[in-house]
Amino acid sequence: MMPAGEPEEDERSGGALVSSPPGRVRKIIHIDMDAFYASVEQRDNPELRGKPVAVGYPEARGVVAAASYEARKFGVHSAMPSVTAKRKCPELIFVPHRFDVYRAVSRQIQAIFAEYTPLIEPLSLDEAYLDVTENLKGIQLATEIAEEIRARIRAETQLTASAGVSYNKFLAKIASDQRKPDGLFVITPKHGPAFVQALPVKKFHGVGPATAEKMKRLGIETGADLKSRDLAFLQQHFGKSGPYFYWIARGIDEREVKPDRIRKSVGAEDTFREDVHDLEAARAGLKPLIDKVWHYCEASGIRGKTVTLKVKWADFTQITRSKTIVAPIASAAEMGEIAELLLSPIFPAAKGIRLLGITLSSLDQVDDRSEPQLALAL
Repeated sequence: MMPAGEPEEDERSGGALVSSPPGRVRKIIHIDMDAFYASVEQRDNPELRGKPVAVGYPEARGVVAAASYEARKFGVHSAMPSVTAKRKCPELIFVPHRFDVYRAVSRQIQAIFAEYTPLIEPLSLDEAYLDVTENLKGIQLATEIAEEIRARIRAETQLTASAGVSYNKFLAKIASDQRKPDGLFVITPKHGPAFVQALPVKKFHGVGPATAEKMKRLGIETGADLKSRDLAFLQQHFGKSGPYFYWIARGIDEREVKPDRIRKSVGAEDTFREDVHDLEAARAGLKPLIDKVWHYCEASGIRGKTVTLKVKWADFTQITRSKTIVAPIASAAEMGEIAELLLSPIFPAAKGIRLLGITLSSLDQVDDRSEPQLALAL
């Protein structure tokens, strides 16, 4: 949405039209629960409160699903191998996940959202966008709504949430990170563009570690650096993401809050620090990606029938291989077996592997859909 008071723009770039109704500024809230899984465990078990907690399993090939703020002080974070987490924090307490409980709490939270607006876009069990431009309670200030929602969440779940308020989704999500945990931050139309320019690009939603490193090599480290590059340059180096980066560098994000998103697939991928040449190393690199996808399946109560392997070679060429089975995949181990069938035939590899990715599609809901629920995004 264009900042208030600026001239309306109507430009076509990368096939996307960017335009704004005159004088209309949206009011978007991004709600993000604080260390959600770990906080639920600490709430339900007083002995865990104030201690470093990781949701997951401590086995050699286990992965941290979530970490409490006490654990994060030691550098422990989600998707980290359990052995690494334990090395960083010897006093770390592992607890098994309870996704049925997390889903139930998530439904409580979404019921609170629904009292203010029907325009709710879930991103995960613990976060969502809300468009409150026109809200059910007739409250003019989005900040007031965000404060009410945070207070309701605390009262009804004994958990804390952080909120970001702004005039588009990109800035609302950035804002919710500014005063975590248990904080509220507002980015106004007047200050949005300047805020973006001062921000390191590695903190931009949509810029992962690999993209941030690529931007750094191109001399792009802040929003101002990104804004200084023209659209052609960004499309050349970042392809379809180029127009997105071009507009967010100017504080512009026209994406609408879309309720009831239907997800067609879920996947994860990783770019290796060094090219992988042997099967064992590739298996090791693929394992945490499978775990990450399966965490999503467990959290959101979905299953899929099609596994797709993505391989990007050192020369940036890439291939995909897929296999579809009759019944929905029932476990991470079964998904791993199918991935192995797709991975093994490419070895011995003629060239190094730069990136591996795994995607699950042909998705179906397997739990009760009678109540609204949030889904865990990757």
